[in-house]
Amino acid sequence: MLPTENDPRRPGIVWVFDMDWPAPPGLAPLLPATFARLGPESAGPLAEAMGQPPEEVLRRFEAGKRCYAAQAAGALAAYGWVSFVEERVGELRLRLRLLPGEAYIWDCATLPAYRRQRLYTALLAHILDELRAEGLCRAWIGADADNVASQQGIARAGFQPVADLVVDWALAIRTLWVCGRPGAPEPLVAEVRRVFLGDRDKAWLNALTAAKS
Repeated sequence: MLPTENDPRRPGIVWVFDMDWPAPPGLAPLLPATFARLGPESAGPLAEAMGQPPEEVLRRFEAGKRCYAAQAAGALAAYGWVSFVEERVGELRLRLRLLPGEAYIWDCATLPAYRRQRLYTALLAHILDELRAEGLCRAWIGADADNVASQQGIARAGFQPVADLVVDWALAIRTLWVCGRPGAPEPLVAEVRRVFLGDRDKAWLNALTAAKS
């Protein structure tokens, strides 16, 4: 069933972390764990944890995407992927485009046996440390609007929520746009539009501005 014209959906929240922001204290997980960047040699266990074929994992590595992971007692406990140029968000039919110095963190998960141990927050903190050391300036991450646990982990790592991604329908035509969060600086909201919607959102924003003038 399609949403009605007056029933917009907000499927996701966009968060940002600028590398000159201080890292919050107390980001260690609640169990002993090590963190590292994985390579193609880890495609087998990583694919098993992701529920994906090894070919998909290798394809990601070959495309220049990175995977970072947390291990507990030698076992893979959590993972997260990072892209630096562009990335496809399949469920929203979006293709993100990043500027040099930006990174997008995506497809993160903690295996069931290791949840509620703050591994996700600690993994995000590790990824941010690695990216900062490389001279990157900003990291983006998205969270499902109904995934409260993920949002809590992202917030603990120091990310700030900037905007909602809004899906609207009118006469069975789908429109996706960005709605800034209360208190979010408009220049930063504009950056979300640039990354997530690109030129498509400029036309919508210009039309909305003209209609209000």
